[in-house]
Amino acid sequence: MNTDQPLSKRASQLQNEFTRLDFEWTVVEVPASTRTAEEAAAAIGCEVEQIIKSLIFRTVKTHRPVLILASGKNRVNEKTIGAIIGEKIEKADANFVREQTGFAIGGIPPCGHKNPIELVYIDETLLSLGELWAAAGTPNSVFKLQAAQLLTATNGKTIKVN
Repeated sequence: MNTDQPLSKRASQLQNEFTRLDFEWTVVEVPASTRTAEEAAAAIGCEVEQIIKSLIFRTVKTHRPVLILASGKNRVNEKTIGAIIGEKIEKADANFVREQTGFAIGGIPPCGHKNPIELVYIDETLLSLGELWAAAGTPNSVFKLQAAQLLTATNGKTIKVN
């Protein structure tokens, strides 16, 4: 990973937001895609489980955004999440995701969104790991954080996602 190159506009905006929020994280851009957990792990040189998948769903009746932060190795069981929330959820389409977060699918960070997301759930698997990696606003940008920082940065609730 080359940290000497200037960041793209979107990645730079997220870096500025991290600075504003007093998060000491550094956004880096990599030449390979980080759009999927497998691609990100290969580009970074870490395990797939260390990749945070930031997945946006929406509640079916009330159309509220739901952010699930899952380990790259885990699949999200929508029925389980719906039972926790008390309302069915569905995958959000690209327009809803961009409208709520300000980011496109494949580059959604766990925090720093355009609109606050109240329903945030963190995969308990992530908290058993030390170093994590997350998308940083583009399909080629990432940042490293510690598992404990994820709770503080998102105010999320820890759950079993699958």
